[in-house]
Amino acid sequence: MATGREAPGDAFRVVGAMQTDVGCVRSHNEDSVAFVAPAVDAPEARSGYLAIVADGMGGHAAGEVASALATEVVRRVFYSLDVDPPRALKAAFEAANRAIFEQSARQPECKGMGTTCTAVVIRSGRLWLGHVGDSRAYLIRGHETTQLSDDQTLHAQLVRDGVMTQEEAERSPGGNVILQAVGTRKEIAPTIWSEGLPLEIGDAIVLCSDGLSNLVSEAELAAVVPDRAPQESCRLLVGAALAAGGHDNISVGVFQIVAPPSGVRDQAATQKISVLADGAPPTRVVVVR
Repeated sequence: MATGREAPGDAFRVVGAMQTDVGCVRSHNEDSVAFVAPAVDAPEARSGYLAIVADGMGGHAAGEVASALATEVVRRVFYSLDVDPPRALKAAFEAANRAIFEQSARQPECKGMGTTCTAVVIRSGRLWLGHVGDSRAYLIRGHETTQLSDDQTLHAQLVRDGVMTQEEAERSPGGNVILQAVGTRKEIAPTIWSEGLPLEIGDAIVLCSDGLSNLVSEAELAAVVPDRAPQESCRLLVGAALAAGGHDNISVGVFQIVAPPSGVRDQAATQKISVLADGAPPTRVVVVR
């Protein structure tokens, strides 16, 4: 089972895993994921847990560069700042945007690259969201799924504005037109929650790219996640997206809120594992145990 750490002052700990897969159609994976669960005595522990999904776009391999830059810069900047989660997330997203935009300007092969980026911070019993694009964050409480992020796509905005219904949006072409991405222009306006969402023991958080959310329903998330360890949930959800066509890269992270262990606290560690099926591109798995 993938396990995490109890953050100082928290009444719970977070256990989680992430998995990303190239899918059935694409030749390379432009998604990147990260999950940081600091050890209790580490300086980063005061900042809490951080999980990120980024779905890159651009020319050949440029999307992979953008998403990798986003996850690395957001992680590094977030943990370098001793401020509240909203300010740390805002600074981290702005730094990632600058890094990608400047590298795009320096390297012609990366021109126009960008990435979605959805991140959650869990600290002191609350969750904060940072979000650009159409990757998603969900809360599963009991067997009920709630989408926490708003898709920054043309169709989603038209639905919010009352111009079209959700059913019309699902039937109309152009639903994947993203209104905002990290790195495609000098400045961005990320969605950053100013207030943290109170969490409860038993809650589960799911982060995913649209390669999963376009193929796996909220009902399926609620059926898979609550009663399984995060690593098993990730495996089953990626498998469901592959079985449904896997026409895009697929990334998912599952994070469970559990009671802290009694007695001696365990050591936190991050493992990066490459799983290679016969003749298939590698699947990257991030496990915190």
